[in-house]
Amino acid sequence: MPGLRNSEWGSDFSPAWGLQARMALHSLALRFLLALATLLSAHGQEDLFNIQIVPQGTEMCRRPLWDPRLQLAPNQLNYKKNEEVMLSCPEGFQPSFTHVKCSSEVQSFTRGKPVYREVWTGRNSRGVWVRIRSSVECSEVLQVDPGSFEISSTSIKLNWTCRFPDACQGMRAMCRLSAPSSPPCEAEELNGEQMLHGQEGTFTCSPLQPFTQYSVTIDLPPNTTLLSWLFRTEEAVPDKPEELWLDPDRGSLRWNSLPSCKGNIIGYQLDITARNAGDSSVLETERLRLNDSVTEHRLPEHRPGSSYAVMLRGLTAAGAGAALIREFHTGSSDTPRPEGISCRSVRDVAPSQGTAVLPLRPIARPSEAAGEHQLIVATTHNASVIESICSGQPQLFNASTYLAAVLNLTAPTDFVLGDGSRGQGQHNAALRPGCDYTALLLLARPTPQAEKFTCVCYSFSVVAGQTAGQWHGIVIGLVVLLAVLLVAAVILWFVLSRIHLCFSRKRKYLPNKTKEDN
Repeated sequence: MPGLRNSEWGSDFSPAWGLQARMALHSLALRFLLALATLLSAHGQEDLFNIQIVPQGTEMCRRPLWDPRLQLAPNQLNYKKNEEVMLSCPEGFQPSFTHVKCSSEVQSFTRGKPVYREVWTGRNSRGVWVRIRSSVECSEVLQVDPGSFEISSTSIKLNWTCRFPDACQGMRAMCRLSAPSSPPCEAEELNGEQMLHGQEGTFTCSPLQPFTQYSVTIDLPPNTTLLSWLFRTEEAVPDKPEELWLDPDRGSLRWNSLPSCKGNIIGYQLDITARNAGDSSVLETERLRLNDSVTEHRLPEHRPGSSYAVMLRGLTAAGAGAALIREFHTGSSDTPRPEGISCRSVRDVAPSQGTAVLPLRPIARPSEAAGEHQLIVATTHNASVIESICSGQPQLFNASTYLAAVLNLTAPTDFVLGDGSRGQGQHNAALRPGCDYTALLLLARPTPQAEKFTCVCYSFSVVAGQTAGQWHGIVIGLVVLLAVLLVAAVILWFVLSRIHLCFSRKRKYLPNKTKEDN
């Protein structure tokens, strides 16, 4: 029995058993090293993507663990050492190396025996084989930064970069309408294309139609598309409305809706300025913001003979478009019509003192609460400027147009313009000799639906050398002069009449005297 045990134990510790144990340990060590390589590669050791631990004497390389989009030719799981392999990518992409091959090198020694590893090399653009130290990936041939896009209402601009200059030979770019246009929003098709040269540059596409969808395409011949992108140009202000008419039966203004060719129509701006034939120094302006669905507005109630200057504009997100201007009159053809603005006169213009007296009257109607009246002064007699100021456009304020005072008028008041008084944001500056002036008394009455402005204008000129009360003296002097001339004319007529009578009697006497002498 002891001998049997010895023989059993001896068979357990035979040389064959030791060889199997050593091979198992070697295989375990290789598995450990492979696991360690995988762990290190996950922690940024990119070189290990291209290294495989292989047993001594192996003449084959395993397929590298690179970008799964890569296409290898030949397409195999194992490759012979120094066998050249071609790499390619899907359309529009390029690998960092187009030709690669593998070899092996000694990594370390274990018990005096070398441990080999696979090393992949690639051929660069100069034809030199270099070691691949990172994962080979499919990268876009053309890079376009979305943050560099510049889109306006009439153009598109983008910056491009070619990562592989050799692959960008013959690259071309073009703009096209994404879909055919149709009335009323017709856009012209762009013809031609632009060749792109170099490694980077800027592509500009113009002139384009506002608020229109286009496609930008950059491709390589014969049929490789590198970029295909749809975009819409920015909105622009709309075109001028084409029609505006007065419906006499309904007493309202009517117009046709605007098409959304240059932007979505979000509404209309309607300005109505009314003048009356009885007093053309008073202007009443109403500014309304109407919805895009509104195409009719009733005129405000005024007496027959009123004149209406109407401006209609379309609105988009880009702002207000050009205005269509029309003028309408109410009443019959025999009713007097206002010919234009005829401002009121002033008193006591004194150039030496730079003042003038304005006889102001409250604008607010008795049924309305008293409001702040703005007194605006402009050094002009231009009617269009006066109408613009009376419509409440503050952007017109400048060195020649200023706010002189803000008044709470409840009763007629004589206001001295140019006395130099100051208030918050106002300066009643002295008037300058040799200038034409228009003073505008403006009352604003805003409502939730509209802005309403009523304006009364006063017009005068400051003549150098003119003094206060001088016009009164001139008028009195003219009256006295006319009276003296009239009296002198009466006396002269009387004297001439007496002389004529005397000569007539003398002629009658002379013939009779001659007869008597004969």
